[in-house]
Amino acid sequence: MDFWSELIGTQTAPPPPVVLVTGALALVVVLSHTPWRLARNIITIVHEAGHAVIAVLAGRRLSGIRLHSDTSGVTVSRGRPTGPGMVFTSLAGYIAPSLVGLGFAALLGTDRITLLLWVCTAVLLAMLIMVRNVYGALLLLVTGAVLVSVSLLTTSGVQAAFAYLITWFLLVGGVRPVSELQRKRSRGRARDSDADQLARLTSTPAITWVLVFFVVTLGSLGLGTTWMLTGILF
Repeated sequence: MDFWSELIGTQTAPPPPVVLVTGALALVVVLSHTPWRLARNIITIVHEAGHAVIAVLAGRRLSGIRLHSDTSGVTVSRGRPTGPGMVFTSLAGYIAPSLVGLGFAALLGTDRITLLLWVCTAVLLAMLIMVRNVYGALLLLVTGAVLVSVSLLTTSGVQAAFAYLITWFLLVGGVRPVSELQRKRSRGRARDSDADQLARLTSTPAITWVLVFFVVTLGSLGLGTTWMLTGILF
């Protein structure tokens, strides 16, 4: 009973400097080279989770997920090769990290830090069931171990800082893959990207879908930042 009360209850928000420092740290990681290369795996996990969740909601049959060491990933689902279900499934990937970050910002706005951490853990567990390669399984296990360790073994202050760091990273980190995608497309190196698949499915130019990705990710970053900073500064 105590676990459930704590899960759905509220926790103490961290001091404003912690929120600002975690945001700055997330920005530094996203703008860096090697740290981003490692941390981008988290974005890939959420990207593929987005494809998987929407595929299931659209009535498609999820076959499996693969996460690769080069931070790419593949989610395979079976069903009609065209139609709204396939469009929404293809659309979900690039916008998933930002939308999840926005949802987490809403949870932090109501001081539900524990719930945020355990939602992350539940998503990783669900993905572990569907992952189909060794690297992907190891990545999910290591990430899940970190989340569980923070949730069970650290103080409420550390948990709060970690929750804000995750949220900032998803919001800020959701933007960079879209710019990377467009750079690859401009060099002819991403002909099977989500944007190009959407172009073939809808007869709408791929650049239009890239712009949609930018609007959603930048909009989520702006709104999520407003929610988190308003909650601590005003």
